[in-house]
Amino acid sequence: MSEQTQAPKFQTRLPLLLAITLAVGMLIGQQLPHYDRNFSLRSGKTVSDGPLDEILRYVESKYVDSVDVTHLRKQAIDHLLEGLDPHSVYISPDELKAVEEDMNGEFEGVGIEFIVLDDTIQVVAPLSGGPAETAGILAGDKIVQINDTVIAGINIENGKIYDKLRGPKGSKVKVGIRRGRETTLRQFEVVRDIIPVKSVDASYMLDEQTGYIRVAQFNSNTYQEFMQSLTPMVEEKGLKNLVLDLRGNPGGYLEEATDMLSQIFPDGKLLVYTQGRNGQRKDYKSNGRARFDIQNIAVLIDEGSASASEIVAGAVQDWDRGWVVGRRSFGKGLVQEQYPLSNGGAIRLTVSRYYTPSGRCIQKDYKNDHDYDHEADRRLKNGELNNAANIKQADSTQYYTGKGRIVFGGGGITPDVFIPLDTAFVTPYFSSLRALIPQFISRWSEQNNRSKLPATLQDFMQQFQPSDAMLDELCDYAAKEGTPKNIAALNKGRTELKLNLKARLGKILYGEEAFFRILNDDDPAVEKALQIMKNGQWVK
Repeated sequence: MSEQTQAPKFQTRLPLLLAITLAVGMLIGQQLPHYDRNFSLRSGKTVSDGPLDEILRYVESKYVDSVDVTHLRKQAIDHLLEGLDPHSVYISPDELKAVEEDMNGEFEGVGIEFIVLDDTIQVVAPLSGGPAETAGILAGDKIVQINDTVIAGINIENGKIYDKLRGPKGSKVKVGIRRGRETTLRQFEVVRDIIPVKSVDASYMLDEQTGYIRVAQFNSNTYQEFMQSLTPMVEEKGLKNLVLDLRGNPGGYLEEATDMLSQIFPDGKLLVYTQGRNGQRKDYKSNGRARFDIQNIAVLIDEGSASASEIVAGAVQDWDRGWVVGRRSFGKGLVQEQYPLSNGGAIRLTVSRYYTPSGRCIQKDYKNDHDYDHEADRRLKNGELNNAANIKQADSTQYYTGKGRIVFGGGGITPDVFIPLDTAFVTPYFSSLRALIPQFISRWSEQNNRSKLPATLQDFMQQFQPSDAMLDELCDYAAKEGTPKNIAALNKGRTELKLNLKARLGKILYGEEAFFRILNDDDPAVEKALQIMKNGQWVK
């Protein structure tokens, strides 16, 4: 057999060989003493001196084709960790910085939200009080130049844009802006600063007694932001009831979730507990630092609510503290800890499972699930998202809430009140149009006279309605982008598309909170939560 035919077979088997080698090394490592999360691997030989690196050196020097050894190493590690569970992952040095910025709740930069429209960076909104706003940059401005580099019309990647705009606090960046139809560039010098990554998207009063807070994730600042949002609604606006929106919230830090729960539970109440391989259990209880007397609470969840979101919903449900409204949550009951690696990356490893107060582990099956990350698609196809009767829990064990209601684990938190997803208007054409709305609205707001729009959000919500002509403009824009007009599909989704157009325009005009206020104004889950709390009784 010739060398030409042998090489492809070796290429096919090489990642598997490397994964097996690494697996053997980790198996040996499991027999060694275990230390806490700050342990160091620096005695004698380092990890990089093992068989894996020997193999990689042979591949790099002797293999018939040139290969990217760094990429090959990552493939082997990823393949190994995939065999453990879906949430144990390797984080490369390049990825780690972005991950830590997201979870630490801040980064250093200029503070703008942007989209790339026709190969040009367009500012969606400068962060309120941030460096870009202070310098005078406005929503709708086009960034044409950064320092001495022209970046318009070159199909630049988002990652490279971040690299150019971000930098150490106190450093300066020059930005060339084209505003409206002006032909001359405006030059701004922006002094970079620490930019918070907000986890609370919106907070406002739904009625005279009920407040609404939407939490996007649980990062290191979530509890602080939650209290900053809650305090004025209680002290100045008379909040007694709370709708806590955790839909689409993927989770984050467990302690931020338990601190939040401590605001609605008396001292010493079990909120969640974790248990690892050695059987050691760790209880998390309310800390007795509740500042306000919140009477009723409704927690909104859906198929995108996971981890810390499920801890919150599970505690509220198990103690009958309030109502869980929406659709069955994702089902992530595994707890990860992050360990640093010598190459500057990290490994995030599952170390325990968490359990709700009634003893439920709501982790869904992952050993026999090849579509673990596509659970929402599966639920859509089997009809669960629009019919509660189609909910299937993997674990039939019955658990009991404080008032004796039966609840189940093994696949997410099943809500007390089910809100079906209206899928009648969801077509491929609708999805394509909705994805183009941010770009379209940015262009539309630039070309139309904003002074003719209502001056306040309240007036905008009451008076402005997207016209059929505006919707036709969206369809024309989509057609130019390669999505031919589909009248039948358009008519199915007409109402929903207009609502999304209004919400996106509201965000540009009045800020992030406006986006959610407009969407919530016609949201069945929010309406049901209000109805339940007004009735003060369980609604099935």
